Amino acid sequence: MSKEKTNFIFSLWVAKRYLFSKKSHNAINIVSAISASGVIVGTAALIAVLSVFNGFEQLIQTMFSAFDPDLKISAVEGKTFDISSPSFELLKKNRSIIAFSEVIEDMALARLDERQVPIKIVGVDEYFNRVTSIDSIIYDGQFLTEDTVFNRSVVGIGVASKLGLNVHTISPLMIYAPKRAGKINLVRPESGFNQALTNISGVFVVNQPEYDDQFVIIPLHLARKLYDFNDNEVSNIQLKIAPNSNLKKVKKEIQEIVGNGVKVQDKYEQQEDFYKITNIEKWITYLILCFILLIAIFNIISSLSMLIIEKKDDIEILRNLGANNKLIKQIFLLEGWLISIIGTIIGLFFGIVLILIQQHFGVLKLGGDNYIVDAYPVILKFSDVIIVFISVLIMGFWAARYPIRYISKQNKM
Repeated sequence: MSKEKTNFIFSLWVAKRYLFSKKSHNAINIVSAISASGVIVGTAALIAVLSVFNGFEQLIQTMFSAFDPDLKISAVEGKTFDISSPSFELLKKNRSIIAFSEVIEDMALARLDERQVPIKIVGVDEYFNRVTSIDSIIYDGQFLTEDTVFNRSVVGIGVASKLGLNVHTISPLMIYAPKRAGKINLVRPESGFNQALTNISGVFVVNQPEYDDQFVIIPLHLARKLYDFNDNEVSNIQLKIAPNSNLKKVKKEIQEIVGNGVKVQDKYEQQEDFYKITNIEKWITYLILCFILLIAIFNIISSLSMLIIEKKDDIEILRNLGANNKLIKQIFLLEGWLISIIGTIIGLFFGIVLILIQQHFGVLKLGGDNYIVDAYPVILKFSDVIIVFISVLIMGFWAARYPIRYISKQNKM
């Protein structure tokens, strides 16, 4: 066994004895307990808060997933693109694609009697409910865009609330969209708009304002007529990928087929801004909690300072037995680090137990009746446990290193 390894084992043994042995001054035990308690509470809070962020992220992702397809093809420039090229026919024959839906999206104005509100039209074909899970978020009525008599529409709950309509409303919804060509007649401004009538068949809820307060889903042919689009123009193409397919690989293949004039986006890229903001909030919170935890960890300085003063006689004995300054410093450094390690392990244990209790029993409630879920959603990730463990150990090491360097100069160690 090498000398360095022997010294380390001896230092660790002495540090462990110092940590758990009874001190002559009870204040040292109290300060050490406070140091460990601060690390325990801080670590438990850190892993718990990160898990709550994971839970909310997963919850909102589930909401978006009901409306967003696996892959979405849209124009790099402009609002629409042409799908008459052979490459898009090849997509329909791709075995990894189990559903292919053409969609038109644009802004419009909706009016019901004397109420009106700006909306976003989503013109869909008969395959739309196969590429999305729109049926799972229908709040009232059913997902139906046309029947043998009328054009039907499905609206967000925010639009329905603003216009005061539901599936039992008899009056049709009037939709106005500006014509692509021609000038507005100031005498008859309504002549500059295309108009369409639909009857409400359903109301959906995504619990996201950009969907609920704007979207109105209508038949694709009616949207093309409303915006003067030809049969080959679309705003985007939405794809449902087979469950056993490699999404990244399929996405790359599709991008190579359709070329660089359009972009292929997965669910993350379709909601990229949301995920970026969520991650920024999560890690800013992590840094704030780390700073609070660092303050708690600095109690180790007091604990080590008092211990070094108490163990002056032991230091002299060790020096007389042949221990050099490096070995003596290592003993007290490991002493401080042991406090951090024990506090981190216990803190992670309590934090994980709290998370599991919340997952299974929902002890902490959000309160009120206006929330999507009753209790705080939490998801424990192994990567977060590793990050917290390493972070606390690093902070504990530097918190212990500072007093050792300073006090050793004072005591000529």
